[in-house]
Amino acid sequence: MRADSHAEGTAPVRRLVLLRHAKAEPGRGVVTDDQRPLALTGRKQASRVGMALTAARLVPDLALVSSALRTRQTWDLASAHLDGAADVVLQVRDELYESSVKDVVALLRDVPDHVRTVLVVGHEPTMAATAAHLAGEGSDDAALAQVRVGVPTATYSVLESADLPWSGWGRSAVRLVHVGRPS
Repeated sequence: MRADSHAEGTAPVRRLVLLRHAKAEPGRGVVTDDQRPLALTGRKQASRVGMALTAARLVPDLALVSSALRTRQTWDLASAHLDGAADVVLQVRDELYESSVKDVVALLRDVPDHVRTVLVVGHEPTMAATAAHLAGEGSDDAALAQVRVGVPTATYSVLESADLPWSGWGRSAVRLVHVGRPS
């Protein structure tokens, strides 16, 4: 959500959207893993993700995208369908390519507090593991069960907190409210 409307005296909600890249071409030794492009199916998935994020009012203020080709292509195709995508601050981050949960949480802690919605486009198992790590009391049971076993390509998890600045996000600190995969 670009701008949260909230009742006077309440903190605005911060949202994190963790997106596994769309379906990539299989690695066949022709290119290195980080240079694998999206498959045709993945290109369609990425476009549908952008439409789904817009429909859910989850247009990010900041997009942190792995430097791998398939994640950058996922962002490019998804962002073409985001309302207000021109206003999104994009950071392509090398450290997201082979990141751990700890790495993702460290990136979040550096996000300025005025940012309300962050999208991270990365890889499995880290995207699902990060969602499971951050999910705490009040999380959706079905969503939590899904991220605990991993997520398919082009799946996004939505976490939120009205109480914590980004620097306070950590283990079991926020609510996992949704896992989505556009059809």
